[in-house]
Amino acid sequence: MLKKARAGLETGKGEDERSMSKAILKSSHQIWLAGLGAFAKAQQEGMKVFDTLVKQGETLESKTRQVAATTADAAREAAKAKARDMQAMAGGTWDKLEQVFEARVARALGHLGVYTSADVAKLTERVNELSEAVNALLKAQGVVRKGAETQGAEGARRTAKPRKRTARKAPATPRSVDTK
Repeated sequence: MLKKARAGLETGKGEDERSMSKAILKSSHQIWLAGLGAFAKAQQEGMKVFDTLVKQGETLESKTRQVAATTADAAREAAKAKARDMQAMAGGTWDKLEQVFEARVARALGHLGVYTSADVAKLTERVNELSEAVNALLKAQGVVRKGAETQGAEGARRTAKPRKRTARKAPATPRSVDTK
């Protein structure tokens, strides 16, 4: 339309100028109406577009939440695994430290002549064996009182003659216990 109006201006006719200005006005009016029509169409379809965008946003949001939850779960599991590893490593370190400490204490007590619980257990076992042997000998000789054989070491102590005890010094070094 504008090309026709320009072409008319270039020819220089007065009447053509009027028709030209009418054509320009008519053209601008049509452009204005087209804009209003586009606006009305946008209003009508705008709600549809808006609703479509909302649905797409909801879908995208749910997918994003699922991905975020999956990622968070994976990160949580990785953190728990790492914590278990660190706890196991720390526990192993404490166990090693405890073993070293116990070994040093046992060595120091050995240097001081203190018997260990294993030594005491061996001695207890040996005393029980000897008590049984003494009871058997006494029984064979007919010296054991009635019921003494069931009393074990306690019965042997009651039937044996008491000895005079003398004070003895503690040994400077630990003695090995013979369990033969």
